[in-house]
Amino acid sequence: MIDLSVQVAAPGQHLAEAATIWAEATAARDNDPDLAPLDQALPLIEQVVGSSPRSLLVVAIDNDTRVHGFAAIKPSDEPSDESTGESTGELTAHIRYLGVRPSSWGLGVGRLLMRDLPGLLAAAGFTEGELEVYLDNPRAVTLYESFGWLRDGDPTPHPRSGRLEQRYRLKL
Repeated sequence: MIDLSVQVAAPGQHLAEAATIWAEATAARDNDPDLAPLDQALPLIEQVVGSSPRSLLVVAIDNDTRVHGFAAIKPSDEPSDESTGESTGELTAHIRYLGVRPSSWGLGVGRLLMRDLPGLLAAAGFTEGELEVYLDNPRAVTLYESFGWLRDGDPTPHPRSGRLEQRYRLKL
């Protein structure tokens, strides 16, 4: 086990590390020999983190400031609640990307992120978290469910890959 802390990154910090982890983890998960280059991966993370002043990049970082895992989070795109006029999306944190460096798989990095995320999200003013996961990623499904995340609705095909995704929610 490595000594890590989970923290919200300062604006502009650790974006390239998160993008690299996303590219490495996605390729490893999908057994894809082609790693997405940084110029393709970085805009994905930047888009999430830059989409709202309430967006967050949460990192699991070691004492040498090496990032081992991350979560890129933005307010949900849900519409306003018609009965109250309140934007439900602004209260729901959408975990758009969550990844662990493949060389750190099995070291508890994902568990540490999932343990600490609810408190960080609540501290940022969110009341609920949501995420989607490919159902053919049993390690992630098991991880989320072990931390109390609940399935929400039926699985749907991902618009690009066609792989089934399941939405999960957690009250904070």
